[in-house]
Parts: sequence; C-alpha cells; structure tokens
Amino acid sequence: MLTMKLASSTKAPVINRTVLMSGADYFDVVALNPYSFYTTPVDRSQAKRDFATIQKALRKAGITIESVPAPKGCQDGIFTANWGITRGDVAVLSSLPAQRAAEEAFAKAALEQRGFRVLKPPYRFSGQGDALPCGDFLFAGSGYRTDPRVHDFLAAELGYQVISVNAVPQLNEQGQPVINELSGWPDSFFYDIDLAISILSPELIAWFPGAFTPESQAAIRATPMRKIEVSEQDAMNFACNLVSTGSHVVMGNRAPDLQKAIEAEGLQVTTVDVRELLKGGGFIRCTTLTLDNQ
Repeated sequence: MLTMKLASSTKAPVINRTVLMSGADYFDVVALNPYSFYTTPVDRSQAKRDFATIQKALRKAGITIESVPAPKGCQDGIFTANWGITRGDVAVLSSLPAQRAAEEAFAKAALEQRGFRVLKPPYRFSGQGDALPCGDFLFAGSGYRTDPRVHDFLAAELGYQVISVNAVPQLNEQGQPVINELSGWPDSFFYDIDLAISILSPELIAWFPGAFTPESQAAIRATPMRKIEVSEQDAMNFACNLVSTGSHVVMGNRAPDLQKAIEAEGLQVTTVDVRELLKGGGFIRCTTLTLDNQ
C-alpha cells in the first residue's frame, strides 16, 4: 500500500534519477546474518510484495529502475545499496561481511555491464549504505561495516569532499562496545549511516543527531546544507532510510513528524507500508543503488 500527498514544488536539482535493484527471491533471515533484528520466520511472499510496493512508489516519483536478477542464494542480495557507490563512470565496489561476500561478484558484473570502471578498495566498505553523496560532499560512516581508511580512497577516486562520521556504538552492561559474534566487527543499531541520514537534495538533509558521536554531530552541523532533525522514535522506525529525487520523497509510513517536516520544505511525499524487509535490517534506501551520481 502506498499513499501520496502533494506539496508545493521545489527547484531542487534532480538526484537519484536511476537506481539499480534486484529482488526478494532469496530474502531470508537466518543465523548467518549478523545484522538482522528479528527471530520470527520470514514471509518471503510478503517480502516480494514489499519490494514491489517500493518499486511502484519509486516509479511514481519519476525514478528509472534498472533491474538485475536477485543473486542466487544470497539472502541479502535485495539490498543493492551495499554493493558499492558510483560517480560519473566510476564505481567503487563494496567489501562486505563474509556472510555477504558472494554478492560482490554479482555487483561487479552488474556495474561493469552498465559501463562503469569498477574499483575495489583495499579495506572493508559497505557501499552506499555508508557513503551518501550530497552535491560535492560525501557523508561517509565508519567503525562498523566500513573501515575509516576507505574515506581517503573515496575522496581520491570519486572526487568528493568527504565528511567522516561515526555512529554511536552498542554497549554492553559494563559500558564496553559490543562485538558482533558473527562478523567480528563492532555493533551499532546505526551500523550503516543511511539509517540516520537522509539526503533530500544537495541543499537539504534530514538526520537523527542522537545516532552520532559528539564529534560527528559537530561535523554534520558545520556543513552548509539545511537540516531537518529527526526524532529518535522516527529514526528507530528507519525513517531516514528513504529515497529522494530532490523534489519527491519515497519514505516509510510510520514517521509522521519527519513527513510533515519534509512537506514543509516543499517536497512531495509518497509513503509506503513496508515491514517484512525490516527483519533483515534493511528498508527503502537499502534496496536501491544510485547509478547517476554526478
């Protein structure tokens, strides 16, 4: 189910015009996934309906979808945002957790088939999940699925001005960082920054300050774009994990405060009711890899 509400038009530049998407054919949540939040069984039929709902809303927003078959046997292959990041004719490929490593060959082939010069960074990298272009700026996360040394690589190869940020860690009862038993990497609810920052246009972002360390909050506040602050309740509902064209936003339907704030900025909003994909720790933005970053 999707719902559209019209707002006044904006002259913001068009972003996310073309995205790469796969499918929910193999979507699942089992023990090998270190980033799922649920233990209840997956309804794959519902996951496919969720995915179709997202695609319908994106097309309604004017976004062109380039589809590739879901990577065979890859339960998280639906989340193409984690496959890399593009700018111009260059794509930087991800280095995913061992549980998702099989996706990398699919990602490389899909990007090369579309004419990208594909580069493999020397360190772990969560792709667009941890690298959000905003004009000539790039918000880049690290500490969980992305090694901070990748930031220099991204700046050099893609030409972005990188804003390095860190989400707050998950802590145990002793106040020590929790290490994920499967990945061996530190854990955070906001393990990818696309769960805490939304790029609405090159001039406007939405973000949940509480997701970030004090130093990262200061770095984000110092950036020149206008900012909408997202509540903790909306952020925990994955509200930031949305897709915007610069004038039309596709987002979840359980973040009314953020929706109102976006509409107040003159953007059109389409909301979708998506629940099953949350079991795998992903949402709307996670299912799309932008192919036309300039």
